[in-house]
Amino acid sequence: MKMDWKAAAAALQPEYLADLKKLVAIDSSRDVEHQTDEFPLGPGPAHALQQFLAFGERDGFVTKNIDNIVGYIEYGSGSEYFAVLGHADTVPAGKGWTTDPFKLEVSGDNLIGRGTSDDKGPALAAYYAMRILKANGIHPMRKIRLVIGTDEETNWTGMKRYFETQPAPCGGFSPDAEFPLINGEKGNTSFEIKFPQTQDSVVSQLKSFQAGLKENMVPRDATAVLTSDEPQTVVKAFNDFLQTVPVTGSSETESNLIRLAIVGKAAHGMEPKNGLNAGTYLSSFLASQSLDPVGQKFVTFIAQKLHDDSRAVKLGLNFTDEVMGDLTMNVGQMQYTNDTGGLINTNFRYPQGVDPNRIAQQLQAATATATVRQISNMQPHFVAIDDPLVESLMEVYRKQTGRYHDQPEVVGGGTYARLMEHGVAFGALLPTTTDTMHQANEFQPQSDLLLAMSIYAEALATVTDK
Repeated sequence: MKMDWKAAAAALQPEYLADLKKLVAIDSSRDVEHQTDEFPLGPGPAHALQQFLAFGERDGFVTKNIDNIVGYIEYGSGSEYFAVLGHADTVPAGKGWTTDPFKLEVSGDNLIGRGTSDDKGPALAAYYAMRILKANGIHPMRKIRLVIGTDEETNWTGMKRYFETQPAPCGGFSPDAEFPLINGEKGNTSFEIKFPQTQDSVVSQLKSFQAGLKENMVPRDATAVLTSDEPQTVVKAFNDFLQTVPVTGSSETESNLIRLAIVGKAAHGMEPKNGLNAGTYLSSFLASQSLDPVGQKFVTFIAQKLHDDSRAVKLGLNFTDEVMGDLTMNVGQMQYTNDTGGLINTNFRYPQGVDPNRIAQQLQAATATATVRQISNMQPHFVAIDDPLVESLMEVYRKQTGRYHDQPEVVGGGTYARLMEHGVAFGALLPTTTDTMHQANEFQPQSDLLLAMSIYAEALATVTDK
């Protein structure tokens, strides 16, 4: 049967937009403060999962909800199944939006809203690809399961539960990255650095410092409160500093209390160079001031060892692998109070050839009195470029886009694909589209998402018919 995949996708555009609007309306960032037995990761992620499964039930697919943390939509029959691993959770909306992040906005070709690019829009495109197969009577030799996780942006509790309780797929892809295809993902490890507080009093004292929402996001906003006997001198120095850096800022004073704020640019933590880290810039200024000993150590460490150094050169950790590229470092969260001390979360994306234990050792050596603790780690993942799955998916992509010279890539981002021995990431961000994942005003062109739907439909028909 000869199929016009693009025409089939275009015909579903109104329904796709209506369903995406429902998904975007759900704030599905992980919310453990409101977790219950019914909603282990908070109500938002569970409601987004339930909405995905409701689409499947509406359209006559087999569905299963596993403990409100992961679920799947299944099509076809056979003893084996091919998995498509997406997620319904998002990072927090954060500041800087010019639209409501939970209201799908259509501006020209762009669909704006939290999750349109990461990963509600692409995962829904994969679901609609299954709808295309079903509507056209295309029956694959293997089952297809769209598996939806609910905390991909944190520690993957849901998807890990899935692989603990369900049979492994014969292969699969994750629609949670970019085209043409991701056949390699760097290792992903995060460390918590704590600076304990002591009782000291000096001329100027850091009261509080706050920057960052998650370890895998470049912080857009940073604030600090400090005291000084000469507040106007501090404010003048801050204003002079702002003239020399690519971020903006503001200050307020009340008696001897000073509030400082910096606005940078958010970005996905897999490539910190795409953002401007407000927290490390603010630390760079504060390191020039006279603070209490713990506060001084906190901001000085950030300024001297972490600021503007996405390749961790200052820590002696810079490393490049021929296939997987550079080690990268994101400083995702920085917090300080004069009661509790300081806390920094760093996230490293590392290639083959890097030992996470060495990262821990170098961090500890650089921090002196602070303590370093590893809080997560995933090993690098790689599938050969001549693997039949890679070749099949690339053939469909090239045919539908006409981009015959595009090659598979290795990235710093981590997707669910690494949970499958035979898994890759496949779209949905096209090479010509701006990456706004984890940023304010996140968007993805609807033409790109419809093309992804078409690619996914043909790809699923191809890889499950062998």
